Amino acid sequence: MKETAAIILAAGQGSRMRSDLAKVLHPLAGLEMVNHVVRSVRLGDFNRVLVVIGYQGDRVRAVLSGVDLVEQTQQLGTGHAVNQCAEALQDFSGPVLVTYGDTPLFRGETFKQLLKFHEEQGATATIVTAIFEDPSGYGRVLRDGQDHVRGVVEHKDASSEELQIKEINTGTYCFDSKLLFQYLSKITPNNAQAEYYLPDVLPLMIEDGHKVAGYILEDAQESMGINDRLQLAQAEAILRDRLCQYWMEQGVTIIDPGSTWIEVDCEIGQDTIIYPQTFIQKGTTIGSNCVIGPNCRLSGAEIGTDVIMESSVIVDCVVEAGSQLVPFTFLTK
Repeated sequence: MKETAAIILAAGQGSRMRSDLAKVLHPLAGLEMVNHVVRSVRLGDFNRVLVVIGYQGDRVRAVLSGVDLVEQTQQLGTGHAVNQCAEALQDFSGPVLVTYGDTPLFRGETFKQLLKFHEEQGATATIVTAIFEDPSGYGRVLRDGQDHVRGVVEHKDASSEELQIKEINTGTYCFDSKLLFQYLSKITPNNAQAEYYLPDVLPLMIEDGHKVAGYILEDAQESMGINDRLQLAQAEAILRDRLCQYWMEQGVTIIDPGSTWIEVDCEIGQDTIIYPQTFIQKGTTIGSNCVIGPNCRLSGAEIGTDVIMESSVIVDCVVEAGSQLVPFTFLTK
């Protein structure tokens, strides 16, 4: 298998979350935000994963496995964060994805398509872009007559004509790794925050004649970053819908997907019916031909086939096949 790498930036605090917990550790659908990103990257055929940690590094380290950890002791910008991986990737020359620990909605298939596009384009850098009806606040992607990317202009610097552009820079990229670190050594912190910004490599690459491509997301929603509790809830709802859709495609009847919450790492058998206000949490397995709900919560539960229950809570317990639980059953270890 061809060697590929991904860098996930997860060193920030996330002050807008107003939390004592690092932003990337907040759970979504039963999994830490950063681990959603790790999963998607792996599903996207990036076989080496580096996670840049900083704030609450020990706590972030504790939830990760099978990745290379790189510490950013000072948060001096995204360019500085990526550059912390230079030593770890000094013998690597393949494509490298750069994404963020607070963008948990990217699908693995999207990263696969990005990698394929990047290689087909023969690009030094590929920007993941999205079309937003209201692109206010985002950097606009500038293209020439041949549809080649010629730059990115930030909202505050854009002309009135450029502000009409709806294609935005999501902040996720695929790079030629050797050239990425070469150009990172050239950027300077000449900005109000005195930080090294990753996008500053793009104009330097273009100026030297390197190709920068733009990969437009089919689903712009995937690029959503989580900055506060409101966006956390919005992302949770998106994941809920995806998971419910997946299980319905597998032959599970979900009466009301909008009021049914299914977390990651669950199994549900064919022809099971799930009624509203049911919470199926991580680690739960449900057999086929069950009737679950309404008003049930299952966490780490093992439910046999042909089980019927409503208004019940089952935590880390086994319910034998064919059981019919009376309402308001509460089982726990």
